[in-house]
Amino acid sequence: MDVKLFIEDLKGRFPNEPEYLQAVEEVVNSIADVYSQYPAFERVNLLERLCIPDRIYTFRVSWVDDSGRVRNNMGYRVQHNNAIGPYKGGIRFHSSVNLSILKFLAFEQTFKNSLTTLAMGGAKGGSDFSPKGKSDMEIMRFCQAFVNELYRHIGPETDVPAGDIGVGGREVGYMFGWYKKMTREFTGTFTGKGLDFGGSLIRPEATGYGNVYFLQNMLATRGIDLKGKRVAISGSGNVALYTAQKLLSLGAQIISFSDSDGSIVAPEGITQEQFEEIFDLKTLYRGRISEFAEKHPDVCTYYPRERPWKHVGKVDIAMPSATQNEVDGDDARALLAAGCFAVSEGANMPSTPEAIAEFQKARILYAPGKAANAGGVSVSGLEMAQNAQMLRWTAEEVDNRLRQIMADIHTQCVEHGTEADGYINYVRGANTAGFLKVARAMMAQGVV
Repeated sequence: MDVKLFIEDLKGRFPNEPEYLQAVEEVVNSIADVYSQYPAFERVNLLERLCIPDRIYTFRVSWVDDSGRVRNNMGYRVQHNNAIGPYKGGIRFHSSVNLSILKFLAFEQTFKNSLTTLAMGGAKGGSDFSPKGKSDMEIMRFCQAFVNELYRHIGPETDVPAGDIGVGGREVGYMFGWYKKMTREFTGTFTGKGLDFGGSLIRPEATGYGNVYFLQNMLATRGIDLKGKRVAISGSGNVALYTAQKLLSLGAQIISFSDSDGSIVAPEGITQEQFEEIFDLKTLYRGRISEFAEKHPDVCTYYPRERPWKHVGKVDIAMPSATQNEVDGDDARALLAAGCFAVSEGANMPSTPEAIAEFQKARILYAPGKAANAGGVSVSGLEMAQNAQMLRWTAEEVDNRLRQIMADIHTQCVEHGTEADGYINYVRGANTAGFLKVARAMMAQGVV
């Protein structure tokens, strides 16, 4: 297979979708050698079929704001691949949402879900609507209008959405309620639901906790313990906060957080009490990280409109947990110069290709999001299992299953990513393991 020609063809067909093309190029480059070992794949044009979504729904979402004005947003659902299970992936509400971003996320989700070993295909959806600054009633009306179109295309054995950026428990609850009304059935069609109506314990924590569990497995390959390590985190949503919570419980030092307005860096680390203040600020009061900096100028420095990576000083581990392409080549070089020896991604594709190349050239431990942040969708899969059985597992049982799933993902990465000199290329390992499972399922099911 000529990788360059394949990518150029996709660029010609989808010229205005840079995030999608970036994600495809990374995967195709890392699996090219394995793909060539299976001539049957090429005979049925499997790779092109796997890269192009099964279907995409695009629709207008009209809703009424509190002043009585009718507002319009775009809604999308990308159902990428269901070879190994029903479509599964989050819904994102953010002003940056467009088709390129959702296609990249659905593509990545296909391989991430494959790695979990659970029966889930890949999908993603969302809207350019932003909940920021909206009232609860406006958010409810928007969610209901969004689901008014989407409900026709989802179901517990068809497509199971969840939350993502801008979509938390509140938004999932509103969407689930309207889905239930429209279909007149109570099923596990959404995950991330409230505990009182089918949600799973540990689901809010899962992506952050899972990332830390994957990091521990990575560090163990070099005999390194987390205790006392300086960790830089970006973001301050669920992923970042629960990553920090778990790290603090294991004795690590948290030295940064961020949001869309800027970053804070705490050279001496954030105490448990200070973390709880940040946690409440972000989860209870929906505040900005700058508010913590204003209150604690002796603890941290605030950098408006900047990411934390160039300001963290000495750092051992970086865990980007905000959004795509937030770590560029200059950021990567700054982190390496500061002593960073491990990067474990909590967000989806937060590192640019140049940054990844820098990390791998330095031979540090680097885990891509499709492996390291798979804990969230893993517990979503466990929520689906509990809903199907009408059971509620204990927090300990869910957490134990999550730990095992992340260990299994790490094992797959090591198996398929260990190079001749012993270096573990987690990008190649994750992409290869995820690809082969989906590819075998597609081959067995024929051209559909």
